[in-house]
Amino acid sequence: MEIQNGLEVATFAGGCFWCTEAVFLELDGVKKVVSGYIGGTTVNPTYKDICNGDTGHAEAIEITFDPKEVSFGELLEIFFATHDPTTLNRQGNDIGTQYRSEIFYHNPTQKQLSEDYIALMISENTFGKPIVTKISAVSKFYEAEDYHQNYYNQNKTQGYCSYVITPKIEKLKKVYQDKLKK
Repeated sequence: MEIQNGLEVATFAGGCFWCTEAVFLELDGVKKVVSGYIGGTTVNPTYKDICNGDTGHAEAIEITFDPKEVSFGELLEIFFATHDPTTLNRQGNDIGTQYRSEIFYHNPTQKQLSEDYIALMISENTFGKPIVTKISAVSKFYEAEDYHQNYYNQNKTQGYCSYVITPKIEKLKKVYQDKLKK
């Protein structure tokens, strides 16, 4: 999906959107990250609606990026390096369908790249367990409430942020230093 000024959009669900948003906001070439809900049946869902897991929505992020600075393939690499794609409807202690691992592709190229990347990881037995990440066509993305946006950067001392998100950010900074904003 092309948008203004040659930017593209990627949509990933990889557990809690506070975690995934915090990771992708660090990347060079990422212009905007929005937390929200996708893949369900409820119109205009709220956080309270999706928390019980029966709306079908996943907590997800919509990433606006410049493909001249960071490729969709690089985004996939970071996505798979910063969550567990082998646990069905779960990331750590976050359990429910809203925490599933899913890529919502915006065009045939994103779909193919996602399929090829997962096939490569399976052939290399990257995780030692089956990958359960789904690949689906993008559907209506609902922006989450304002207090969920840029959550980690505004709440770093909150317990969940300190114990769950900060280690992910530290790993990102150590392993992917060359891909981070300066």
